[in-house]
Amino acid sequence: MLQLIAGHKVQDFAPGDVVMEQESASGSLLVLIKGEVEILRDNVRVARASAPGAVFGEMSVLLGGAHSATVRVLKPSSFAIIENPRQFLESSADASLHVAKLLASRLDALNKYLVDVKEQYEGHDHMGMVDEVLETLMHRQPRPPSH
Repeated sequence: MLQLIAGHKVQDFAPGDVVMEQESASGSLLVLIKGEVEILRDNVRVARASAPGAVFGEMSVLLGGAHSATVRVLKPSSFAIIENPRQFLESSADASLHVAKLLASRLDALNKYLVDVKEQYEGHDHMGMVDEVLETLMHRQPRPPSH
């Protein structure tokens, strides 16, 4: 992914900086070049990322909505800023495949987690909710893109 972003604007961030805010819509795709960030959903840390090439904002770009999480810098970080992300993804099969693999990996991890929760709490009252979440994840159809 780092080779694909050559030539795009690069921006540096300091620890504590918010790179992307949940419920906002920047319209950009960010690719981590170096550093470390935390990903927060409703002010709860759900992940950390430090791998060069990590992508942020892809769900907002693909679904056409606001960011689903906040990205905050933990260590000095640099990002490539992709200002026309849909055009970038449409013009690069490699970039699109990278994002698809990233999303598939996240979905796989979430499915494994939900199955684990289901196995741990089998027979408890709230299991219907886990069944509904699993059913939704497995059969949800994407919304048509709004242009």
